[in-house]
Amino acid sequence: MTHLVGFYPGSFDPVTNGHLDVIERACKLVDVLVVAVGISATKKNPLFAHAHRLALLEQVLAPVGRRTDTEFRIVEFSGLMVNAARENGAKLIIRGLRDTTDYNYEMQMVGMNAQMAPDLQTVFLPSSPPVRHISATLVRQIAEMGGDISAFVPQIVLKALKSQ
Repeated sequence: MTHLVGFYPGSFDPVTNGHLDVIERACKLVDVLVVAVGISATKKNPLFAHAHRLALLEQVLAPVGRRTDTEFRIVEFSGLMVNAARENGAKLIIRGLRDTTDYNYEMQMVGMNAQMAPDLQTVFLPSSPPVRHISATLVRQIAEMGGDISAFVPQIVLKALKSQ
C-alpha cells in the first residue's frame, strides 16, 4: 500500500500556532507530511537560524505525529518548491490561507505551479478562526521589539527565544 505524501513549505521563522493549526488538519489528509523549511537568500534578519528552525519543528511536531499517527519528515529546500515536493515523493502541496490576500497570492502560485508540475495538486486549508490573525512576519516583528508572543507560538518556541 502506498502512502499519500503531502508537502507543506514555509520559512517557519518562527513556527506559529497558525502553522500548527494547518499541520494538524493536514494530518487528516495524508499519511506522511513533509514539512519543508525554505532557504531564502532574500530573508534578512531571521529570528532563528535555519538549523534551529529545523530542530524546533522536530520538537514541536513529535507529539502531533504520535497523536495523529502521521509520519513527519522535516527537510530543507532551496530553489523551486515544486522540485522539492517531487524529490520528496509528494502528490499534494498543502497551503494555509488566512484571508483573501493569501488566497489571491496562492491562486497565482497554483497557476504557475500547475504549469511546471501538473502532477502535483494544491490543497488550501483555511486557518481556524482562533489563529487566523497569526502571521510569522508579525510574530517576528513583535518579538524583535520585545513584545509578548506567548499567545502566538508553541511553548517550545517561546523557551527557545528566551534562551537566545
